[in-house]
Amino acid sequence: MNGRRPLTGERQPGSLARWLKPGIGIKRWLAVVFLGELLLALAMSLVIRQVYRDLPPNHPLTALLDQFSLQFLPVELRPLVLFGVGFVIFLFGVWRLFRALLAPFRVPDEPLVERLFQMRWRARGPRIVAIGGGTGLSSLLRGLKELTSNITAVVTVADDGGSSGKLREELGVPPMGDIRNCIAALADAEPAMTRLLQYRFPKANGHESEGLEGHAFGNLLIAAMTDIQGDFEEAVRQSNRVLAVRGKVVPAAPETVTLHAELHDGDVLDGQSRIGRARAISRVWITPEEVRACQEATEAIAAADLIVLGPGSLYTSLLPNLLVPGIRTALEQSPAPRLYVCNVATQVGETEGYTLADHLAALRAHGLEGLIDGVLVNNNFGARAPEQYPAAPVKIDVALRAGRGPVIILRDIVDDDNAHHHDPRKLAATVLSLYEERVLRRARAAQRA
Repeated sequence: MNGRRPLTGERQPGSLARWLKPGIGIKRWLAVVFLGELLLALAMSLVIRQVYRDLPPNHPLTALLDQFSLQFLPVELRPLVLFGVGFVIFLFGVWRLFRALLAPFRVPDEPLVERLFQMRWRARGPRIVAIGGGTGLSSLLRGLKELTSNITAVVTVADDGGSSGKLREELGVPPMGDIRNCIAALADAEPAMTRLLQYRFPKANGHESEGLEGHAFGNLLIAAMTDIQGDFEEAVRQSNRVLAVRGKVVPAAPETVTLHAELHDGDVLDGQSRIGRARAISRVWITPEEVRACQEATEAIAAADLIVLGPGSLYTSLLPNLLVPGIRTALEQSPAPRLYVCNVATQVGETEGYTLADHLAALRAHGLEGLIDGVLVNNNFGARAPEQYPAAPVKIDVALRAGRGPVIILRDIVDDDNAHHHDPRKLAATVLSLYEERVLRRARAAQRA
């Protein structure tokens, strides 16, 4: 990318200046249209000139051509009048044509030229693959979609709780809760689309019901699409199109996987929902172990300019993706730099009391440290913490550069109003700046040296 990418909310030039600003792709085609019109006018003038010469003086058409060529005006005024009238008509026609063609792109309270400019900028953005799940990944996507449209979110299919768990058990479809959250985050009509997809049906008439109660509308939509298409991958693909997301959301695997965990005391837990509440997790794995990765996910990783791992729950959102053999192989073979975004806060249960070193140790225990070129860590500990919430900020207890390991990058990426969430705009802007500054590529080259 050349030049700084404008962020949403920045003060932009006026409409006329924006139409003339390089990057929107309008001026060049206006020049082509004008040249074509000029050549057509020249050709017509030559035809009229030839016809006029060949006509006898008393021919009825001669009088008409005299009026059309403004013979009643002085010679010096004729070209000026024709040029002025033609130019006004030309501009009016082009303007009305633009309004008709671009009407579907209009958004209330946003100038059309500004929307087109932002769309062109985003279309030229880097190809970013974000891997994870949960609210952390949704926050990243919500920020990234304002800076690039070339986003692929690779999302876990190991969820077994809530509405996703019920549909997984009753219909035999892979869980789609995290996929729904990511589609909502990337939707062009967000936050209206978010409210729709996240809407949960209440109890029927105030009493217990085994029907729609507790189900998220987005989950039912994807489940219905799966039944229509007969294929979960295609259902997610069509959901991306129907809901007009910027980028695309793909499952890590086309079928359901089950997450398992071994605790430090040797106990084994099955299911993401149980593991998320557990403490002292030693390792996790998935079954079936040789589950096939979605082809669309591996192709996106191979073509990526930047790969972002996380943020999200370490054991229940991030690792289930990285344990899919095809995803891991694609990461190993990808030439793109790989950035791990550490959570800004611990999570009650699975990462309670974890520091940055503990997060990295968990990745190392699963053989994944070699897949990381850089680690992005929050260093702003002054954000407001929710009252009576037992989680805590993730402490930084490792050196900024330890030997040949990944480079540690400290930035302010936390939500100032909630110390336990990333700020979408801060996080996305930081990720893009690291890419543009080639920080991660230099770190990767240093590791290989």
